[in-house]
Amino acid sequence: MLSDKNAVITGGTRGIGKAIALKFAENGADVAIIATSESDAARQTLAQLKSLGSDAKLYVCDVRNPEEVTRMSEMILADYGRIDILVNNAGITRDNILPALKDSDIDDVIDVNLKGCMYVTRAFIRSFVKHRFGNIINISSVVGLMGNKGQSNYAASKAGIIGFTKTVAREYGKRNIRCNAIAPGYIATEMTAALSEEMTKAIAESLPLGVLGEPEDVAQLALFLAGDASKYITGEVIKVDGGMYV
Repeated sequence: MLSDKNAVITGGTRGIGKAIALKFAENGADVAIIATSESDAARQTLAQLKSLGSDAKLYVCDVRNPEEVTRMSEMILADYGRIDILVNNAGITRDNILPALKDSDIDDVIDVNLKGCMYVTRAFIRSFVKHRFGNIINISSVVGLMGNKGQSNYAASKAGIIGFTKTVAREYGKRNIRCNAIAPGYIATEMTAALSEEMTKAIAESLPLGVLGEPEDVAQLALFLAGDASKYITGEVIKVDGGMYV
C-alpha cells in the first residue's frame, strides 16, 4: 500500500506515533522517526521497524527549536532524497486549571504541540512543492474540538493544529499536497496511563463504546489517509474517539 513511499513521523518512538510508524512499515514504507533523545525505547522502535524490512532511521531533534528542525529536515532529505508522507505527532501535556498553570506549562505545550507541528511542516513543504506531491497528517485531539477541564493549554494547542491543517490544505491543494488531521479521544498510551484506575474506569464508562481506544485504532486511520484510497480527502479533521464527541 505504501511501497516506495518515504515517511517522517515526529514522536515516532512510543504511543500513537510508534503505532503509526509500525503500521506504515508493515505496509512497505521507509520510515524516519524523530525523537527528543536516542533512548532505549527509540532504539527498540528502530529495530522493530528494520525487522519489518523498512529502511528506518532515527533522528534526534527538539521540534520546539526551528534551527534544529531545519538541520534535521536537511539530513532526512539528504538520506532519503524525497519525503512523501509527514506525520506531525509529537505532543505533551501539562494539565491544570487555568489559574494554576505556570507560564512554562503554557509555553511548553504550545511550543511542542503547535509550533513544532508548524516548524516541521514548514521545513518539508518546499520539498513537497518541488516534487508536486505531499501528504501531511497532523495529530490533533478531540479536546481541540470540544475543550476539556484542566486542559486549556492542551486544547488550545490542538485547536491551533486544526486551523493550521485547514490552511495548509487550502494553500497547497493545487500543488498536489494534501493535509488532514486526526483527532483522537482517550487512547491507551503512556499519557493516559498516568490517570488513576478509578478515573480511567469513569472515562471509559462515559464513552458510547465503553472502552478506551488503542494506538492501533489511530494507526489504521493514518494508514488510510497516507494511501491513495484517500486521494480526494484534504482539510478534514477525523475523530477516533469512541463516540466521545457525540
